[in-house]
Amino acid sequence: MKRREFVIKTSQTSIALSTLGFLACKNSKEKNNLEEENHEVVTSSNNLFFKISLAQWSLHRGLFDKKMNNLDFAAASRRFGCEGLEYVNAFFKDKAKDKLYLKEMNSRADAEGQQNVLIMIDGEGELAHADTKARLQAIENHHKWVDAAHFLGCHAIRVNLAGGINKTDAAKAAVDSLEQLSNYAKGANINILVENHGGFSSNGEWMHNVFSQVKSENCGTLPDFGNFCITKDKERNCIEAYDRYKGMEELLPFAKAVSAKSYDFDANGNETTIDFMKVMKMVKDVNYTGFVGVEYEGKRLSEDEGIKATRDLLINVGKQLS
Repeated sequence: MKRREFVIKTSQTSIALSTLGFLACKNSKEKNNLEEENHEVVTSSNNLFFKISLAQWSLHRGLFDKKMNNLDFAAASRRFGCEGLEYVNAFFKDKAKDKLYLKEMNSRADAEGQQNVLIMIDGEGELAHADTKARLQAIENHHKWVDAAHFLGCHAIRVNLAGGINKTDAAKAAVDSLEQLSNYAKGANINILVENHGGFSSNGEWMHNVFSQVKSENCGTLPDFGNFCITKDKERNCIEAYDRYKGMEELLPFAKAVSAKSYDFDANGNETTIDFMKVMKMVKDVNYTGFVGVEYEGKRLSEDEGIKATRDLLINVGKQLS
């Protein structure tokens, strides 16, 4: 090799190595910064009266767009400094009986220091359906998710009380469905929880009436800060809403999980439509000390920004109430 070629190749190699070194240093610095941020978040939430989990729905855009998958969820939650995982069955809907896949979910959660909290169940039938045959099928459809939740070490599944036409009949059907499903889940030490999620379930008075009749101890509510729209029009605009604070007051006595729904934030970091301080004080007043799930559903902020804003607001409010 001629001297000139040797010098050129040596220079090129040196530049390549320098670039790799710079990128490695940059990635290491970013990783360290993230670790420090996570440590600060976890440390600042240590003395709260509740623990912070991440609702998988907060990342639904990324999941539906295939930018991440269900198995990435545990790492994402740790990245945001959360402690628990609230799964949505839609993101692993064909895996309820796949023990190898569920085992991998457990491994991912353990590796990231995360606790599997619950699974939110959709698309398995309506538990307050006016047709008895359809309702009984819906109950059976949920059995596999009770079993999956038990395998994952969750404490609950979240179900929906949809399908009712008449308020009174729907309440009767809901009580029967919840008692049957709770009885099945009792042996697996799984709670059956209902979220205010549209229709009659977003009517706090109706829900209070239902749960006043349910006798199973492993059955309760999952009050959501934002889901108090009873009826929507064809464009999905709310045309009948229930007072959120009255609704929370009626749901919280039966709560075994809580969802901190958020949509947008002002310059001071406060949610623009929901008084987090008022709601979280209500949560504390019923002596709730479990997980509160971060569930960002807004559009203006990115999912990452919305999750962090919700988390930070919860920590700020929690510190003032603790």
